[in-house]
Amino acid sequence: MSNPYDIFIIGSGVAGMAAAGQAAQRGLRVALAEGGMFGGLVLNINRLWPGPEGMPESGVDLSAELMMRATELGVENIPEHVTAIEAGEGGGWTVVTGAARHAARSVIVASGASHRALGIPGEAEFEHRGVSHCADCDGPMVRGKPGMVVGGGDSALQEALILAEYCPVVHLVHRSDRFTARPDFVEAVGAAAPISVRFGTVVEALEGAGGLSHARLRDLRSGAQDRVEVQGFFAMVGLVPNTGFLPPGAVQGQEPLAVDDHLETSLPGMYAIGAVRAGFGGEVGHALEDANRAVAAICARLQAA
Repeated sequence: MSNPYDIFIIGSGVAGMAAAGQAAQRGLRVALAEGGMFGGLVLNINRLWPGPEGMPESGVDLSAELMMRATELGVENIPEHVTAIEAGEGGGWTVVTGAARHAARSVIVASGASHRALGIPGEAEFEHRGVSHCADCDGPMVRGKPGMVVGGGDSALQEALILAEYCPVVHLVHRSDRFTARPDFVEAVGAAAPISVRFGTVVEALEGAGGLSHARLRDLRSGAQDRVEVQGFFAMVGLVPNTGFLPPGAVQGQEPLAVDDHLETSLPGMYAIGAVRAGFGGEVGHALEDANRAVAAICARLQAA
């Protein structure tokens, strides 16, 4: 480990790949580690809404363009999961993957987040048998059948609008009495005939024999229960940051990583960008902005060293 990377980036979603390309373009030695498929959650989106100006609107196409650019600029792609990060001897960090230990002057955590589960009976049982997290991917599988989306933010309303292209009825269930999504999404949902909104309601269980067939609902105001036919179920109730590999002191439980104005965490030389950090805006444009800010801050830090 005598030749450390200037930046070791963990995660190849939009933020991570953009940061890798920008850092390599500035002449830095960069590694990008990803044990799964590059692209992250954006791969589930056929049409980014809103799309980044001057870039592909498809999540798959955008990811491919960013990865190709990073590779052409000399970024070293490491197809392994990061299992730990340790303080390096004499400063910097040691990033541990399945096959090696990598020295780095700085680290960017861009590991993203995973969909938060409701934790209700039947949810895990019917995963891939009616329970999904991508209407763009699995909407055609429930064409002509009733669907259900849980949540009240941008992602939930987007899923409902996509699902309405395939399903004759889409139950949009939200525990609150109002949406938190963008006004244009709320307006579009109100104008979509297949979407039936259920405010003040929670899903208590998913049921079926062999595959998902029904959801049990409860009205939070009256306590009344209802059993609704559902064959496509999409819970969009937030994200859980992927931080299990981080050292003690970097993260509190399942909370996003706290960062300063330069996107540096409480651990010097470790930065966090994208959905893994607190305060992330959630759009592709925000991920690109994060990448630019973190790389600029690291360049300034390295020049001052």
